[in-house]
Formats: sequence, C-alpha cells, structure tokens
Amino acid sequence: MTQHHQFDALIVGAGGAGLMAALHAAKHAKVAVISKLYPTRSHTGTAQGGIAAALANMEEDHWEWHMYDTVKGGDYLSDQDSVEFMTRDAIDAIIELEHMGLPFDRTPDGRIEQRRFGGHSANYGERPVMRSCKSADRTGHMILQTLFQNCVKQQVTFFDEYFVVDLILRDNVCRGVVAVHMDSGEMHVFHAKAVLLASGGFGRMFSVTSNAHSLTGDPVAAAFRRGLPLEDMEFFQFHPTGIYRMGILLSEAARGEGGVFINGQGERFMERYAPTMKDLASRDVCSRCIYLEIKAGRGINGKDYVYLDIRPESITKYKSAPGGRAVTAHELETKLPDIIEMMRVYQGVEPMKEPVPVQPTAHYAMGGLPTNNDGFVRSNAGDGLVTGLFAAGECACVSVHGANRLGTNSLVDLVVFGRRGGKALAEFCKQSDFAPLPADAAGEITAELERIRANTGQEKAATLRQEMQAVMMDNVSVFRTEALISAALDKVRELKGRFQHVQIDDKGRRFNTDLLETFELGCLLDLAEVTAVSALNRTESRGAHSREDFPKRDDVNWLKHTFATIDRPSGAALTAGAMALSYRPVVVTKFQPQERKY
Repeated sequence: MTQHHQFDALIVGAGGAGLMAALHAAKHAKVAVISKLYPTRSHTGTAQGGIAAALANMEEDHWEWHMYDTVKGGDYLSDQDSVEFMTRDAIDAIIELEHMGLPFDRTPDGRIEQRRFGGHSANYGERPVMRSCKSADRTGHMILQTLFQNCVKQQVTFFDEYFVVDLILRDNVCRGVVAVHMDSGEMHVFHAKAVLLASGGFGRMFSVTSNAHSLTGDPVAAAFRRGLPLEDMEFFQFHPTGIYRMGILLSEAARGEGGVFINGQGERFMERYAPTMKDLASRDVCSRCIYLEIKAGRGINGKDYVYLDIRPESITKYKSAPGGRAVTAHELETKLPDIIEMMRVYQGVEPMKEPVPVQPTAHYAMGGLPTNNDGFVRSNAGDGLVTGLFAAGECACVSVHGANRLGTNSLVDLVVFGRRGGKALAEFCKQSDFAPLPADAAGEITAELERIRANTGQEKAATLRQEMQAVMMDNVSVFRTEALISAALDKVRELKGRFQHVQIDDKGRRFNTDLLETFELGCLLDLAEVTAVSALNRTESRGAHSREDFPKRDDVNWLKHTFATIDRPSGAALTAGAMALSYRPVVVTKFQPQERKY
C-alpha cells in the first residue's frame, strides 16, 4: 500500500544544508524534511575543525583574501561569481548562527575565536591566517544541533528514517519524491511544489573513506537516472590525514594548532614541497606529497603511511604553532579533545608522546548536481533549469570548490547556499501551484525494489561492494592514469552487470537493511561509473584530479566543467542507458589562472 503526503516544499537530507534550507523556507511555506537518519546523526555532525569566515577577530582578514584562497585552492575551476557570494555571505551566516545560539569558542574579550586552516592565507598567499571559527573540534556537531533545535522551534515537519529512492520528475518539472518507510517497508509518495536535495556525498564508493556508511548518493543517482546532469564528478578530494587503514578523519585543526607531517626518515617533508604554507598547504597538495614520499621509499618503515606529529615538543621544535610559540599538552587537549581521543581509541597511541600513523582518505565530492547561485538545479550544460528542483551542500555543485575544496569551506557552503536555497525555495512556492502527479508515481521504483527482493541470482551485494571499493581506491584515487581508470571503468561496468543477479537473504518488509543496502550499492555503482568516465575524459592534472600521464594543468583545453548525462531509452530499466559528456565554461571574474605555489 502506498501512502500519500503533500507539502509546499520538501527537503531531502537533514544535515547542515538541509536544515538551514528548511529553517528559512519554513518562514513562508509548509516544509517537510525527509531523512534516512535521525537528523542529529547526519554527517555534518562529524565536521571537526571549523567554519571559515573573514571576521578578522584574531588578525587582519578580508573576504577578498578568502575568495582568492578558495579560487586558488580549487585550481581555478571554481566559478568565481559563486565564490564571491560564499565568501561575502559567510560573515553574515556566522553571525546568524551565533544569534541562533551556537556556542563558538571565545577570545578573552568575547569575540568568536578563530584558528588557522590549510590553504587559508593573508594578503593573497603571503602567510597562514586565522579564519576558521570553531567550537573546540566539534564545530559540525554544534551547527547540526543548533539548526535542528531552531527547525523544531520553526515547526518544520520531520520524516525520520524515510529512505528516498526516486524523484518524481516529468517534463522537466519536479513534483515530489518517493520514499520507503524503513520501519514498515511501505512506499510513500510525497507531493510538493518544490524539492531541495541536501543528501551529502557518496564517498562509500572507495574502500578507505572518512564518509559514514549512509553516504551512498541515493538522491544524486535518482536524479541522474531521470536524465539530469552531474557536474565535475572526476574531482573527489582525498584528505591527507585519515587514520591508517580505517580512513576515519583526523581534522586539519590538528595541523592548524601546529601538527606536522613526518616521513620514515624523521623529516618534516612538507617544507620541501610547500615552503610557505608547509603542512597547511591545500589538501590535494598534501595528499600527493604523502604518496610521493611513500613512492620514494620514505614511508614509515617502508610502509604506505606517514606520521602526523602533534607532540608538544615537536610543535615547539618546528615552531609550527600559530606565532611560532610553545604549546602545552593541556592546551592541545582543550582545543582538540575529540581528535586526540580518536587517536588514542582507534590507533592505540598516546599522541602527546608519540606520532600517529595517517594516510589519505576519500573525503569529499567536489562534483554533484549542477546548480545556479540560488540552488536551482540545471537541466543541461547551458542555462536550462529544472522547474521546482533545488540542491545544496555536498550533493550539489555550485561550483565554489572547483577542483579541490579548502578545509572549513564545506560548512560555509552548507550554511550559505542552504540559506540561499531555502529562501529561493520559499519564494518559488509562493508563486507556484502543485504540478499534477503522474498516475503511478511510485510504480517504476517499486518494481525495481521488488526485483531485488525476489531475485534468485547467485551474487552477493557485500562481494560486489568490496570489489567496487577496492578498484576505485586502487585506480581512481590520488594519482591516476588512462590504463588505471580504464581498468576501473571496465570493472565497474562488469559489476553493474553482476548487480542484476544479486540475491538478498531478507525478504521481509520491516527494517530490511539487506534490501536498502543493496539498493545503495546500485546507486554507488552508477556514481562510480560517472566518476571513472569523467576522469578518463579529462586529459590534464588539476586539483584533486592528478593524471600521471598528463601531469600539467591545461587551461587552453580544460578550463571548463564536465557535465555527464545518461540517455535512457523509453521503457528501459532505471539503470540503463548510454552516457554522454558536455561542457560549461568556468566563470572567471577577479582572478586569472596562474601557477599554484604554497
């Protein structure tokens, strides 16, 4: 039996972007938030280090400097009009969060305290700058809790543990979504004037990732299967400080407070590669340098990891703390409590006395659903827009992050474009009526779920998932070549074929995680294929996309965004169709492309 609901606006995802959008949209419209998790378990809550804004509370800073760092960090693929919106609006967004009650750390005179972060500089690259507003190392958690409480106060309706499996998209008009109620297994159709997707990333296509198990890109895949484009999917950031073998993230905040990278010879190797920013160079640079050290045989004991050293005596020795001052264990324990606890729990080390093994971990998708600056999803590489469909946060591509995101810019992206999207959503709803639902809105996706439930094939989702994650990690990681990407693409397509023969053990309805995790795998396989196709096509190195067979950035041929679409024949399965690529020029306003130096 299919249940029906009707709201002016639907938000899919209850992280920072979704809650910020819901909060602003609910001031003028009847809003529902649909999430496959309880809202305060959303992935925004894991963000540790801070949120960037040029408040200049600790030292001189300007939004123009923040804009320059973001454009440079994105290796000049960022749309600079969007970056200007983000860096200017960031200041107001931080103050708005403060007024909502977010408990930021404070300076002795009561202002919001800020710390250094990778890639953020003063005076257009001259030196590191304190720009990251923080709440110890629990900043994302505090943002999530604050926004959720304010949404409850604003009387937003929440549908927790509802798994969105399809968009109701006909004739370029979004009319709602289809979701599975995880507790009962019932299908629910949500009819709306407009939908905003804020479902986060899809790093679970890689074996070593900082992403939670829930980050499988289901609404992104749903939009792609309905013929909408995905932008710049070849750019996936690998964060340099994942806990060795586990991928759990140790925030850049540890380096902002003076932590350094050490190789197997005891060298602080980032001084060789980035003499100005050193260990606070952008994430793509640091990750590549770690791999270069390992390739040269300078990993720890010849293995595939290096050390992150936050011992107070090391920070004092290298004068790597802000201002070159000495730090104490008590100070680090106060500023980095969660990070230090994770080092102890997951690696069994005492970080005040010994260094911590780290390796790059798949962390953040720069690509996603293309949007304009108000969150409207683009229908093509031109200026076409989808009526009634918006996106914000990591699942969207504005594009402010370009080819590589700076640390703390993800939380800025969430609150700035979540707010812009929420306001645009409310305005759209005021001027629009409900588009009629198709006769059987849930028919196609219900048939696909029942196909998986009833399948009698011999394949197991866990096996296919493991093979996908391994080949993506090995072949479409920090360094790439045509041969590696081609092999990954062949493997992913083989896995997509085998996916049609997956058998699940649980045939029931209530909390059938076997069924839903298998469905998630199908979404990840689609997104892995798009990622590999886009990476194979871009014959240059830029930001997080590093081609060893094309080591130079090529602005003449590749200063443009990749748009991937699938052409699904009428009546074909949801996952069928041939992929096509098109391009959109990068918006350049203030900063012309130049060589990146750190």
